[in-house]
Amino acid sequence: MDAQQVFTFGQQGLYMLMLVAAPVLLTVLAVGVLVSVFQAATQINEATLSFVPKVVAAVLVLAITGPWMMTTLVEYIQRTLQTIPQVVG
Repeated sequence: MDAQQVFTFGQQGLYMLMLVAAPVLLTVLAVGVLVSVFQAATQINEATLSFVPKVVAAVLVLAITGPWMMTTLVEYIQRTLQTIPQVVG
């Protein structure tokens, strides 16, 4: 196993991490910005007002994209495990 293969495995792993995490992170970011704008406009400084909508949005996105995330991760793990004999041998 040379350095190029290690780099490729690392690159693919980071790409998969970003691909799977992006829907939840972007949704929580958007909800957080909207709630912050609402709080700034109304001058309401309640901590739960910023926390609860983000949690609800994250749960909804996970419920919607969860099957796709699992399928994507399982396919990636299968590909990775299938390449182990080629890399070692």
